[in-house]
Amino acid sequence: MASSTGLLRLSRTSLWSTQLGSIRAVPVIRCTGCRPPALAALARYYASKSYPSHTVVSMPALSPTMTAGNIGAWQQKVGDTLSPGDVLVEIETDKAQMDFEFQEEGTLAKILKESGEKDVAVGSPIAVMVEEGADVSAFESFTIEDAGGDKAQETPDKKDESAGAPSEKAPEPSKDDSKTTSAPASIESTSTGEKLQTALDREPLVAPAVRKLALEKGVPISQLKGSGPAGRITKEDVEKYAPATSAAPAAAAYEDTPATSMRKVIAARLTESVNKNPHYFVSSTTSVTKLLKLRAALNAASAGAYKLSVNDFLVKAISIAARKVPAANSSWREQSGAVVIRRHHTVDVSVAVATPSGLMTPIVTNVGARGLADISAAVKDLGKRARDGKLAPEEYQGGTITISNMGMNDAVEGFTAVINPPQAAIVAVGTTRKVAVPAPAEEGEEPGVAWDDQIVLTGSFDHKVVDGAVGGEFMRELKKVVENPLEMML
Repeated sequence: MASSTGLLRLSRTSLWSTQLGSIRAVPVIRCTGCRPPALAALARYYASKSYPSHTVVSMPALSPTMTAGNIGAWQQKVGDTLSPGDVLVEIETDKAQMDFEFQEEGTLAKILKESGEKDVAVGSPIAVMVEEGADVSAFESFTIEDAGGDKAQETPDKKDESAGAPSEKAPEPSKDDSKTTSAPASIESTSTGEKLQTALDREPLVAPAVRKLALEKGVPISQLKGSGPAGRITKEDVEKYAPATSAAPAAAAYEDTPATSMRKVIAARLTESVNKNPHYFVSSTTSVTKLLKLRAALNAASAGAYKLSVNDFLVKAISIAARKVPAANSSWREQSGAVVIRRHHTVDVSVAVATPSGLMTPIVTNVGARGLADISAAVKDLGKRARDGKLAPEEYQGGTITISNMGMNDAVEGFTAVINPPQAAIVAVGTTRKVAVPAPAEEGEEPGVAWDDQIVLTGSFDHKVVDGAVGGEFMRELKKVVENPLEMML
């Protein structure tokens, strides 16, 4: 390889790191439009044993929440020569599965972590690379310990346990205390009052010949009930003895499934949100009759160029309401010991998407500057790549407000959603249902009844950022836009 610093590039991101002995430089990810998270991917390392010059490839940190990853399929085998851009291995992060692409010429000398290994801590060695043409057989006995050993997975700081720890030495009781020590409490006897039996009385009544027969047949005397006089055990009792058969073990009534890295991250973030963000909820029953008619007209006129969904209109409506009530488009931030409320000037809507591995929230950026067709195309593309695990970190990290739509499930009239921190608001959408409402009557006629298509919109707000009256104002503006959808065309 051309230099002592190796380079790896992740699909849609590039990354590198330098390490000499136990000294590690700050790792870097390069990606367009995102801030670089810490990442350790490749390091020059000289083992304590005598090995030729080599480079150790380490497990990278691909997102701020990632502390460990899973090894997917190795795309190269030991001895293969790599050119810049060749895929080395697939790595499953806490959000997606992505490819490592090697950016220098070299040869794979040793695989330290096999495919399928889970929860490999960030910074742990996973492979060894050497210069092209080097002898890879010299690394057959190379181990993880030769590369510095596995790194411990980072865990949140534990609470101080010393407060509840016992003192080093218990105080000695004073003389006065010894005088006032109470006598031990009396223990009530459990005797039944019956006559005590001697050991001979407790022995079963059995003749020596019967005892010998039981010993030869392996029959336990204690498990026999005598049928002779006074309960005496007879030869017939020994002959008839049949050991009790143990019942077959019952089949397990449950199945344990190991939690994936992504599921652990979802659990941690939602638990943090519920515990740290004081939620309150505001619901609004909203008519979508006009919106559905506008949607049908636009789709009919598109000649197949686009197909708008109700969710596309709601994403646009949320951006309009958020511009009118900017407090809902804010977030709670704690940085450098200071607490600030950040008010965002653009509306980036996170759209909740159900994937096989869990819920993800890809972001439609700058919704206010997009048209409905552009929003529709972005939502479809992000949703597909989220389900395929192909999103880049900057496509799901961030956002200023979230929408979670369960309208496709006709059993869900409405629900409340958990806020996606550090955001301060999320809008939950229920299914569409037809409701009978009074119809305007002509002069001199009786009032009639008409059918109105309605949905229930429920906003969840963080009371640290959005006061109750402000949350209600946001829901009023959202209801106004949805019920007058031509405002979205302006």
